[in-house]
Amino acid sequence: QVQLVESGGGSVQSGGSLRLSCAASGSTISSYCMGWFRQAPGKEREGVAAIDRDGDNRNAESVKGRFTISRDNAQNTVYLQMDSLKPEDTAIYYCAADVYCDHDFGYWGQGTQVTVSS
Repeated sequence: QVQLVESGGGSVQSGGSLRLSCAASGSTISSYCMGWFRQAPGKEREGVAAIDRDGDNRNAESVKGRFTISRDNAQNTVYLQMDSLKPEDTAIYYCAADVYCDHDFGYWGQGTQVTVSS
């Protein structure tokens, strides 16, 4: 099993940047597809970005060109670089892991709050 802990959330003004980190323990992330999800108040959880074991990544249309997912297998950490943030990016952001990107993710972190003010 893998345990995930997110960090790096906070409050930022519109147009600003944040970098989220997801530190894994218990297993190496090189064995997993890693993803970032978010959930805003009153809305369903949505996928933001994912990166598979080969390093290929995919982003939601709403964040393309602004967010970048990356992984450092040596540090057992996944990152989400978020630039040009908008108020609609405000949400709790969750890191997740599973063997395949197309499966329901089975391992989740506790989440980190991101708040973007206009």
